[in-house]
Amino acid sequence: MLAADHGYFLGPTRKIEIPRKTLEPLLPYADAVMVTRGVVRTSIDPGANVPIVLRVSGGASVLNEDLSNEKITTSMREAVRLNASAVALSIFVGAPHEHESLVNLGHLVDEGEEAGLPVLAVTAVGKELEKRDARYLGLATRIAAEFGAHFVKTYYCDPEFDKVVEGCPVPLVVAGGPKLETELDALELAYNSIQAGAAGVDMGRNIWQSSNPVGMIRGVRAVVHERATPKEALDVLKGGKARK
Repeated sequence: MLAADHGYFLGPTRKIEIPRKTLEPLLPYADAVMVTRGVVRTSIDPGANVPIVLRVSGGASVLNEDLSNEKITTSMREAVRLNASAVALSIFVGAPHEHESLVNLGHLVDEGEEAGLPVLAVTAVGKELEKRDARYLGLATRIAAEFGAHFVKTYYCDPEFDKVVEGCPVPLVVAGGPKLETELDALELAYNSIQAGAAGVDMGRNIWQSSNPVGMIRGVRAVVHERATPKEALDVLKGGKARK
């Protein structure tokens, strides 16, 4: 999955200031793209054959210290009208607005069941990246599944990410997070995640902030779908062919 919903709280993030220009060359290689309705309307061709995972929560910007005060900002009816394949919202376990975010998830799952749309719960940590350990992630992902999320986006941790996977009865998708130092670092993140049991990855900045975005998304695809090693995926990034 290609993450491109950053603008809902970060504004015009580097390399995705013009979403259509950034996304168009990448969409043919994406299994799905996670975006807001504003980007769907303005920046994705209606004829594009890529599933939309629609970000439907928001309400806080990066100017606030507490990013957890989110509400559902896009209705299920709108998601259906936009032909979304799934809807996504963030939960903030342990944050000041934990309760509201979890109740939001419960309501969204109810509406999704009625509309026939799966719900992706995103285990957000706001600005507290140090929370990304197995104990916290295991707690947050399990709560999301218990509330009815059909799949969960979370962070990779080392050690014991395999225990996070085991404790969550629905598929986990690993977030790419901030841009890593090298493409190989990002490919290793994807590889380690898949090896530990993740169903896939949801990368944004590590793809479209790369000096070779198309090569990078092809490399990530090779890791996820062909089980390529990071070094094999790096060859794909540089123009080689994915192994069959």
